[in-house]
Amino acid sequence: MQPKKKLLQPDRVRRPPSAGWSWIDRRFLREKAPSLERDAIYLYFFLASVSDKDGLSYWSDPSIAGCLRMSEEAVRRSREELEFRDLIAFDSPHCQVLSIPNAPPQRKASEPTLLVDIFREVAKRAADDSSPRKGGSP
Repeated sequence: MQPKKKLLQPDRVRRPPSAGWSWIDRRFLREKAPSLERDAIYLYFFLASVSDKDGLSYWSDPSIAGCLRMSEEAVRRSREELEFRDLIAFDSPHCQVLSIPNAPPQRKASEPTLLVDIFREVAKRAADDSSPRKGGSP
């Protein structure tokens, strides 16, 4: 059972501004964010907040880096990760935040794997291998 909600400050309820607004699909947090690096999540939130109704923006890497206090290299790496995860499309200088697909895209065996995915899988397997087994025997 969900707790009953009450407004804490009724005079401060958020409303879409008349000069544009942005939104984040909740599925991003549930389905996509857990597999992303922190900077990629940060960049995704930024791109979603500066994009128009179609998800388009055209901020330059130096401008994004300055606003987010990240290096331009971190912006590039994060954008590549978001592209690889099918969350954005990029064709300089345009970037489009994409809708989150209902079914996860199937990676072809011939497509490259992100190094971060390899490290996560290795760490997961190492953690599984080192966890104590029931019954006290290996």
